Amino acid sequence: MHVLHLAADFFGGAALLNTVPHLVSGVMGRRFPSPFAKPPGRGMSSALVNVLWGFTNLVIAYLLLCRASPFDPYDISDLGAFALGLLAIGLIGALHFGSLNEGRGPDLA
Repeated sequence: MHVLHLAADFFGGAALLNTVPHLVSGVMGRRFPSPFAKPPGRGMSSALVNVLWGFTNLVIAYLLLCRASPFDPYDISDLGAFALGLLAIGLIGALHFGSLNEGRGPDLA
């Protein structure tokens, strides 16, 4: 069961970090890419869609970190899995949205 808890911590961290750009963009009234745009992840979604998607990610993070896993921030394995989830989605977002904003392929430099 410990591996499943670590997976929940990892994906909980990823969902929590994914909350930030969507909620911030939505609350600021700005359009931002979401899975519901056309094409998904590249087209721009409305501010309302981004607030709803950001809130959904927040609920998913809560369910994964507080219900599916006995997340303990003082347990190094729990914290490590959570931090890797944050890092993974952060790097993926930086590469994906960096290339969208600059109009070219992924920036690996």
